[in-house]
Amino acid sequence: MKLGGGFLALILVLGSAAAAKAGDGELHSFHCLFGCPVGAPSTNDTIVREIYTLSSNDLTKVADWVAYRVTPASIGPSGERAWQADPWLSTDETLMPNAYDGANRALHVDRGHQAPLAAFSGTPFASETNILSNITPQSSALNQGPWNALEEQERLLAQRLNTAVYVYTGPLFERLMAPLPAGPELERVPSGYWKVIALSDGRNSAFIFDQTANRAMNYCNGRVPLNQVVLRSRLKLFPMADPATFGSLDTEIGCSTRGPTLPAPSVIPAE
Repeated sequence: MKLGGGFLALILVLGSAAAAKAGDGELHSFHCLFGCPVGAPSTNDTIVREIYTLSSNDLTKVADWVAYRVTPASIGPSGERAWQADPWLSTDETLMPNAYDGANRALHVDRGHQAPLAAFSGTPFASETNILSNITPQSSALNQGPWNALEEQERLLAQRLNTAVYVYTGPLFERLMAPLPAGPELERVPSGYWKVIALSDGRNSAFIFDQTANRAMNYCNGRVPLNQVVLRSRLKLFPMADPATFGSLDTEIGCSTRGPTLPAPSVIPAE
Protein backbone atom coordinates (compact mmCIF):
# COMPACT_ATOMS: atom_id res chain seq x y z
CA MET A 1 0.00 0.00 0.00
CA LYS A 2 1.30 3.42 -0.94
CA LEU A 3 0.07 6.59 0.75
CA GLY A 4 -0.37 9.62 -1.49
CA GLY A 5 -0.85 13.21 -0.43
CA GLY A 6 0.63 16.61 0.19
CA PHE A 7 1.65 18.30 3.43
CA LEU A 8 -1.89 18.71 4.78
CA ALA A 9 -2.71 15.10 3.89
CA LEU A 10 0.42 14.02 5.75
CA ILE A 11 -0.84 15.86 8.82
CA LEU A 12 -4.18 14.08 8.49
CA VAL A 13 -2.48 10.69 8.32
CA LEU A 14 0.02 11.24 11.11
CA GLY A 15 -2.06 13.41 13.44
CA SER A 16 -4.16 12.14 16.31
CA ALA A 17 -7.35 12.32 14.27
CA ALA A 18 -5.86 10.34 11.40
CA ALA A 19 -2.95 8.09 12.27
CA ALA A 20 -1.82 5.19 10.12
CA LYS A 21 -0.78 1.96 11.84
CA ALA A 22 1.96 0.48 9.68
CA GLY A 23 2.12 -2.73 11.70
CA ASP A 24 -1.40 -4.03 11.01
CA GLY A 25 -2.23 -2.16 7.82
CA GLU A 26 -5.08 -0.17 9.39
CA LEU A 27 -5.65 3.38 8.23
CA HIS A 28 -7.25 5.95 10.51
CA SER A 29 -8.64 9.05 8.80
CA PHE A 30 -11.20 11.52 10.09
CA HIS A 31 -13.22 10.69 6.96
CA CYS A 32 -13.68 7.15 8.30
CA LEU A 33 -15.92 6.31 11.23
CA PHE A 34 -14.59 3.42 13.36
CA GLY A 35 -11.63 2.98 10.99
CA CYS A 36 -11.29 2.86 7.21
CA PRO A 37 -12.38 -0.22 5.24
CA VAL A 38 -10.02 -3.20 5.37
CA GLY A 39 -9.48 -5.82 2.68
CA ALA A 40 -8.50 -3.93 -0.47
CA PRO A 41 -5.48 -5.32 -2.36
CA SER A 42 -2.09 -4.43 -0.90
CA THR A 43 -1.10 -2.97 -4.27
CA ASN A 44 -3.78 -0.27 -3.98
CA ASP A 45 -2.78 3.35 -3.48
CA THR A 46 -4.40 4.99 -0.47
CA ILE A 47 -5.02 8.67 -1.13
CA VAL A 48 -5.86 11.02 1.75
CA ARG A 49 -7.16 14.39 0.63
CA GLU A 50 -8.78 17.21 2.56
CA ILE A 51 -12.33 16.09 1.69
CA TYR A 52 -12.07 12.33 1.19
CA THR A 53 -9.90 9.25 1.57
CA LEU A 54 -9.87 6.57 -1.13
CA SER A 55 -8.21 3.30 -2.08
CA SER A 56 -7.35 3.32 -5.79
CA ASN A 57 -7.03 -0.02 -7.55
CA ASP A 58 -4.13 -0.27 -10.02
CA LEU A 59 -5.95 -2.84 -12.20
CA THR A 60 -9.41 -1.28 -12.50
CA LYS A 61 -8.02 2.27 -12.22
CA VAL A 62 -10.95 3.31 -10.03
CA ALA A 63 -11.26 3.40 -6.24
CA ASP A 64 -12.31 0.21 -4.45
CA TRP A 65 -13.70 2.47 -1.73
CA VAL A 66 -14.09 6.16 -1.01
CA ALA A 67 -14.83 7.55 2.46
CA TYR A 68 -16.04 11.08 3.04
CA ARG A 69 -17.62 13.17 5.76
CA VAL A 70 -20.44 15.60 4.98
CA THR A 71 -21.11 18.52 7.34
CA PRO A 72 -23.48 21.49 7.08
CA ALA A 73 -20.49 23.76 6.42
CA SER A 74 -19.10 21.60 3.59
CA ILE A 75 -22.29 21.72 1.50
CA GLY A 76 -22.82 24.13 -1.39
CA PRO A 77 -24.28 24.38 -4.89
CA SER A 78 -22.60 22.11 -7.43
CA GLY A 79 -19.76 23.83 -9.23
CA GLU A 80 -17.81 23.25 -12.42
CA ARG A 81 -16.56 19.87 -13.51
CA ALA A 82 -12.98 20.15 -14.71
CA TRP A 83 -11.81 16.55 -15.02
CA GLN A 84 -8.18 15.72 -14.28
CA ALA A 85 -6.01 12.65 -13.87
CA ASP A 86 -4.90 11.99 -10.31
CA PRO A 87 -1.59 13.86 -9.89
CA TRP A 88 -0.54 11.54 -7.06
CA LEU A 89 -0.78 8.39 -9.20
CA SER A 90 1.45 7.30 -12.06
CA THR A 91 -0.02 7.28 -15.57
CA ASP A 92 -0.41 3.49 -15.55
CA GLU A 93 -2.44 3.58 -12.31
CA THR A 94 -5.16 6.07 -13.22
CA LEU A 95 -7.44 6.95 -16.11
CA MET A 96 -6.78 9.99 -18.27
CA PRO A 97 -9.63 12.39 -19.10
CA ASN A 98 -9.80 11.14 -22.70
CA ALA A 99 -10.62 7.62 -21.46
CA TYR A 100 -14.25 8.73 -21.21
CA ASP A 101 -14.43 10.03 -24.79
CA GLY A 102 -17.55 8.63 -26.48
CA ALA A 103 -18.58 6.69 -23.36
CA ASN A 104 -21.88 8.47 -22.82
CA ARG A 105 -23.10 7.77 -26.34
CA ALA A 106 -21.76 4.21 -26.52
CA LEU A 107 -22.51 2.96 -23.00
CA HIS A 108 -25.03 5.46 -21.57
CA VAL A 109 -22.72 6.29 -18.68
CA ASP A 110 -21.69 9.50 -16.91
CA ARG A 111 -18.49 10.40 -15.13
CA GLY A 112 -19.99 9.48 -11.77
CA HIS A 113 -18.57 11.02 -8.60
CA GLN A 114 -18.04 8.71 -5.63
CA ALA A 115 -17.45 11.63 -3.24
CA PRO A 116 -20.04 14.07 -4.65
CA LEU A 117 -19.29 17.61 -5.76
CA ALA A 118 -22.29 19.26 -4.05
CA ALA A 119 -21.30 17.81 -0.66
CA PHE A 120 -18.07 19.83 -0.75
CA SER A 121 -18.89 22.92 -2.79
CA GLY A 122 -18.89 24.89 0.45
CA THR A 123 -15.16 24.19 0.82
CA PRO A 124 -12.07 25.42 -1.07
CA PHE A 125 -11.40 21.83 -2.11
CA ALA A 126 -14.50 21.03 -4.19
CA SER A 127 -12.45 20.64 -7.38
CA GLU A 128 -10.76 17.58 -5.85
CA THR A 129 -14.00 15.63 -6.38
CA ASN A 130 -13.32 15.92 -10.14
CA ILE A 131 -10.04 14.00 -9.93
CA LEU A 132 -10.54 10.80 -11.90
CA SER A 133 -9.58 8.42 -9.09
CA ASN A 134 -12.86 9.60 -7.50
CA ILE A 135 -14.81 9.03 -10.73
CA THR A 136 -16.30 5.88 -12.25
CA PRO A 137 -18.28 5.16 -15.43
CA GLN A 138 -21.74 5.12 -13.86
CA SER A 139 -25.04 4.56 -15.65
CA SER A 140 -26.61 7.92 -16.51
CA ALA A 141 -29.99 6.69 -15.25
CA LEU A 142 -28.51 5.58 -11.92
CA ASN A 143 -26.26 8.61 -11.53
CA GLN A 144 -29.01 11.13 -12.25
CA GLY A 145 -31.79 9.12 -10.58
CA PRO A 146 -31.64 7.14 -7.32
CA TRP A 147 -27.92 7.74 -6.71
CA ASN A 148 -28.39 11.50 -6.95
CA ALA A 149 -31.47 11.32 -4.71
CA LEU A 150 -29.53 9.40 -2.06
CA GLU A 151 -26.67 11.91 -2.17
CA GLU A 152 -29.23 14.65 -1.56
CA GLN A 153 -30.45 12.75 1.50
CA GLU A 154 -26.90 12.72 2.88
CA ARG A 155 -26.78 16.51 2.68
CA LEU A 156 -30.27 17.00 4.09
CA LEU A 157 -29.44 14.70 7.00
CA ALA A 158 -26.29 16.66 7.85
CA GLN A 159 -28.20 19.94 7.73
CA ARG A 160 -31.30 18.76 9.61
CA LEU A 161 -29.36 17.14 12.46
CA ASN A 162 -26.50 19.67 12.31
CA THR A 163 -24.01 16.86 12.45
CA ALA A 164 -21.36 15.03 10.44
CA VAL A 165 -22.59 12.28 8.15
CA TYR A 166 -20.07 9.56 7.26
CA VAL A 167 -20.35 7.88 3.88
CA TYR A 168 -18.53 4.93 2.33
CA THR A 169 -19.02 3.97 -1.28
CA GLY A 170 -17.47 1.86 -4.00
CA PRO A 171 -18.02 -0.17 -7.17
CA LEU A 172 -18.97 -3.81 -7.62
CA PHE A 173 -17.51 -6.01 -10.36
CA GLU A 174 -19.88 -8.98 -10.33
CA ARG A 175 -20.19 -9.52 -14.07
CA LEU A 176 -18.31 -8.45 -17.17
CA MET A 177 -19.53 -5.15 -18.62
CA ALA A 178 -18.76 -3.51 -21.96
CA PRO A 179 -15.52 -1.51 -21.61
CA LEU A 180 -15.03 2.21 -22.17
CA PRO A 181 -14.65 2.66 -25.95
CA ALA A 182 -11.55 4.87 -25.55
CA GLY A 183 -10.29 3.44 -22.28
CA PRO A 184 -7.31 1.16 -21.56
CA GLU A 185 -7.71 -2.46 -22.64
CA LEU A 186 -8.02 -3.85 -19.11
CA GLU A 187 -10.07 -1.01 -17.60
CA ARG A 188 -13.31 -2.39 -16.16
CA VAL A 189 -16.75 -0.80 -15.99
CA PRO A 190 -18.52 -1.61 -12.68
CA SER A 191 -21.64 -3.75 -12.72
CA GLY A 192 -23.04 -1.92 -9.70
CA TYR A 193 -22.31 0.18 -6.62
CA TRP A 194 -22.60 0.01 -2.87
CA LYS A 195 -22.98 2.78 -0.32
CA VAL A 196 -23.18 2.93 3.48
CA ILE A 197 -24.32 6.05 5.34
CA ALA A 198 -23.61 6.34 9.08
CA LEU A 199 -23.72 8.67 12.06
CA SER A 200 -21.21 8.83 14.89
CA ASP A 201 -23.60 6.94 17.21
CA GLY A 202 -23.33 3.86 14.99
CA ARG A 203 -26.67 4.09 13.21
CA ASN A 204 -26.24 3.22 9.54
CA SER A 205 -28.04 2.23 6.36
CA ALA A 206 -26.57 0.24 3.49
CA PHE A 207 -27.47 0.25 -0.21
CA ILE A 208 -26.60 -1.64 -3.38
CA PHE A 209 -27.60 -0.46 -6.86
CA ASP A 210 -27.11 -2.27 -10.16
CA GLN A 211 -25.96 -0.39 -13.24
CA THR A 212 -29.30 -1.29 -14.83
CA ALA A 213 -31.27 0.63 -12.16
CA ASN A 214 -34.15 2.65 -13.55
CA ARG A 215 -33.92 6.45 -13.37
CA ALA A 216 -37.27 6.54 -11.53
CA MET A 217 -36.23 3.92 -8.96
CA ASN A 218 -36.85 4.93 -5.34
CA TYR A 219 -33.45 4.95 -3.63
CA CYS A 220 -35.01 3.21 -0.62
CA ASN A 221 -35.47 0.11 -2.78
CA GLY A 222 -31.71 -0.25 -2.88
CA ARG A 223 -31.47 -0.95 0.86
CA VAL A 224 -29.72 -4.13 1.94
CA PRO A 225 -28.34 -5.44 5.25
CA LEU A 226 -24.83 -4.20 5.96
CA ASN A 227 -23.44 -7.73 5.69
CA GLN A 228 -24.57 -7.85 2.06
CA VAL A 229 -22.25 -4.94 1.28
CA VAL A 230 -19.42 -6.59 3.22
CA LEU A 231 -19.82 -9.92 1.43
CA ARG A 232 -20.19 -8.47 -2.06
CA SER A 233 -17.53 -5.76 -1.79
CA ARG A 234 -15.14 -8.12 0.07
CA LEU A 235 -14.28 -5.30 2.44
CA LYS A 236 -14.55 -5.16 6.21
CA LEU A 237 -16.35 -1.94 7.10
CA PHE A 238 -16.17 -0.21 10.50
CA PRO A 239 -13.27 -2.48 11.56
CA MET A 240 -12.95 -0.88 15.01
CA ALA A 241 -16.66 -0.87 15.84
CA ASP A 242 -18.70 -3.20 18.01
CA PRO A 243 -21.54 -4.37 15.70
CA ALA A 244 -23.78 -4.66 18.75
CA THR A 245 -23.90 -0.85 18.86
CA PHE A 246 -25.22 -0.51 15.31
CA GLY A 247 -28.76 0.72 14.73
CA SER A 248 -30.86 1.59 11.70
CA LEU A 249 -30.68 4.99 10.01
CA ASP A 250 -33.46 4.17 7.55
CA THR A 251 -36.13 6.47 8.98
CA GLU A 252 -33.75 9.42 9.19
CA ILE A 253 -32.96 9.17 5.48
CA GLY A 254 -36.57 8.95 4.42
CA CYS A 255 -37.02 5.16 4.23
CA SER A 256 -39.74 4.53 6.78
CA THR A 257 -41.21 1.46 5.10
CA ARG A 258 -39.79 -2.03 5.38
CA GLY A 259 -36.88 -2.75 3.06
CA PRO A 260 -37.22 -4.95 -0.01
CA THR A 261 -37.09 -8.70 0.53
CA LEU A 262 -33.74 -10.19 -0.41
CA PRO A 263 -33.76 -12.98 -3.00
CA ALA A 264 -33.23 -16.52 -1.78
CA PRO A 265 -29.59 -17.61 -1.58
CA SER A 266 -28.23 -19.20 -4.73
CA VAL A 267 -27.88 -22.96 -4.57
CA ILE A 268 -26.01 -25.41 -6.75
CA PRO A 269 -28.54 -27.80 -8.31
CA ALA A 270 -28.16 -31.51 -7.81
CA GLU A 271 -26.88 -33.47 -10.80
